[in-house]
Formats: sequence, structure tokens, C-alpha cells
Amino acid sequence: MGALSHVRVLDLSRVLAGPWSGQILADLGAEVIKVERPGSGDDTRAWGPPFLKDAAGENTAEAAYYLAANRNKQSVTIDFTRPEGQALLRELAARSDILIENFKVGGLAAYGLDYESLKLSNPRLIYCSITGFGQTGPYAKRAGYDFMIQGLGGLMSLTGRTDAEDGAGPVKVGVALTDILTGLYASTAMLAALAHRDQTGVGQYIDMALLDVQVACLANQAMNYLTTGTAPRRLGNAHPNIVPYQDFPTADGDFILTVGNDSQFRKFAEVAGQPQWADDPRFQTNKLRVTNRAELVMLIRQATVFKTTAQWVAELEAVGVPCGPINDLAQVFADPQVLARELAISLPHALGGQVPLVASPIRLSETPVTYRHAPPLLGEHTQGVLQALLGMSEEQIAGLRQARVI
Repeated sequence: MGALSHVRVLDLSRVLAGPWSGQILADLGAEVIKVERPGSGDDTRAWGPPFLKDAAGENTAEAAYYLAANRNKQSVTIDFTRPEGQALLRELAARSDILIENFKVGGLAAYGLDYESLKLSNPRLIYCSITGFGQTGPYAKRAGYDFMIQGLGGLMSLTGRTDAEDGAGPVKVGVALTDILTGLYASTAMLAALAHRDQTGVGQYIDMALLDVQVACLANQAMNYLTTGTAPRRLGNAHPNIVPYQDFPTADGDFILTVGNDSQFRKFAEVAGQPQWADDPRFQTNKLRVTNRAELVMLIRQATVFKTTAQWVAELEAVGVPCGPINDLAQVFADPQVLARELAISLPHALGGQVPLVASPIRLSETPVTYRHAPPLLGEHTQGVLQALLGMSEEQIAGLRQARVI
């Protein structure tokens, strides 16, 4: 039994932020019913290549992007622009604990599928709306996408090479990080709402916005600005508050050095064959090292090129100085620690063969994450869900299918 095996989630969301939060709940045991458009489904089903390969090694129609955020779910296709489809969704919502949606502000109200309408028949319902800018404010009705929010929310002003370097300019993060973080915050909010409902018996509405999450996750950089009034600038791979804390060249590539305190700096200086650095009045404390960043970084770069990445990692780890290589994904999934933690898994897929997936990082001793089934085919569970939850007959379902409601 999973921690959330008593919870049913109606997931009307698509693309990434909403589906990511739904997958987290599904991994924790919740029954998650993914509602999709008949014929096309979640937009990301077509966001390829690459596509999943079947047992014969041929491409299927299932894009890898879609597979990333939809395991442990059931897929039901319903056209809620039709009155019959709206009725089906209202019945499913009346039997659910949580509803997740990421339509534009007010988009579902026209179909009677907004929170105020659904809570009349299910006051215990927890209804989570995910939008680009939230339900209020001058931007509320705008569409919002991860890339745009990374720029608008300040992240790209902090990411990329410094203005003095070749290739300077704002750069987005290599994954849709704002979507992912919004999914994480949304799942936390839904769990908090469940805890509140356990005490009161009453559900609630959750208003999640990508912009809110992006600004909240500026973390120390936001505080650097708020406490000084000076906007931080791009530092490449360097840290605004800690030195040395960045990448450095080696004899065969690059490595990352993350010195977190003065003791670690002294140990690094000794391994580097430059023990005098730790007593240099320019570098004795982190504050001084930040002030004299340029001088110290130049000295370190001149020293690190004489050993390989593997040598630096081995020698610094031996004395407790945090460091590491810069891996591509092939190296990541071949890393002994990643292998030991079993972060790559596979599940049997309905189209034949296995679908490779990335494991959940959540490790619970009493209610561990379970991997019950692969991301579903479009509409794979429509008939089963309508029969099991709504008690519909095969004839009724056939009629809805013929009318293209499902």
C-alpha cells in the first residue's frame, strides 16, 4: 500500500508542470486518472523525436517527452466541450479527492468544471490550478510557458557567461526547470491540503503560478538583490557568494570545485601544491576570496591544468574537499552511484518491449514508491474507468464512443 493509495486524482493537465505533480502523487500510490482529448491527447505525445521503440526496435507514436511525466496513470479520453463529456467529468470529480488542471484562467468555468461548480457536489475536493501567472494580477489571462517565465522571472539574467567573456548573454536552463519546480510545489500544496482535509473534512482551491514559483526559487540570488538593491549579474559557472565554487580546466577536460569553507580551502591549497594560498591575506577567508575572486581564480586555473580530472577528484575526495566531474548523460547513467541507487528503471509497455524511465528520488521506509505500470496509451483505460467508477454498461460506453464523446 502506497502512502496515497487511498487518494484518487483527476488529472486534466497536460505538457509538464501539472503532469509532473500528478506523477509524483501516482508514484506515492494515488490512483491518477489522466483525462485527455480524444484523438490527440496530451500535446507532448507528439513532441518527438525521439520516440519509444517497440520490441522490434521500430519507432512507436509515444514521444519520450510524454513518457517522462505520466507513469502510474490511467488514460481516459473525454471531450468535455460536449455536454455529455462535461457530465462524465462532473461525475468523476464527485468521486475524486484531487483535481489538477492547467487551462487558462476561467477556461473550465464555461463548461461547469471550475472549482466553484464542482465543490457543490464534492466539498471535499482539492482543486489545483496551474497557470503561467496565477488567477489574479494584470498578467493573469496571459499564456505562460517555461522558457518565457525563465526570462521574465529573472533566472536567465543569472544564467550564462559573464559579460566580459566570449559567448556572453542570457541562457535558459537545459531542462524546463520552472515547470518541474512548479510541479514539485504543486504536489507539496496538494499534500498540505489533504492534511488539512483530514482535520476538517473540507477541500480547498490551490492557485499555482509558474512566475510565482520562479521568483520564489531565486533563493539566495533574490536575497542578494533585496538586501543590497543591486541586481546580480551572470557569473558563468561561478557562485556569487562563495569562492572557489566553479569549474576549472584539467589536463584532460574540466572539473567542478566546490569549496564551502576556509578549512576546505586550506586542504585544497595543500593538494594543489600551493599551501601559501591559505595564509595569503587576499584569500584567508571566504569574504576575502569573493573580494579578490579574479586573482584567485586565475591562480587556480594555472594550477589545475597539470592533473587529470580523475586525479583531482581522487585526491580532493581523499581529504574531504567536495568536487566532481562534468558528466554527459551517458556518463551519468553509467556512474556507479547512480547504478547503486537504481535511478534508471524499465517497465513493460503495451506496445511491446520495455520503456526506460528515471526512478523517483523519494525513498520512504514504510510506504516506498511503486512502479505499477508504464505511461498509458491514449484512452487505454477509458472503458475500464467508466465501468468501474461510474457503473456504465458496455452499451452506454459504446454509444458515447459512437458519438465521439470518448
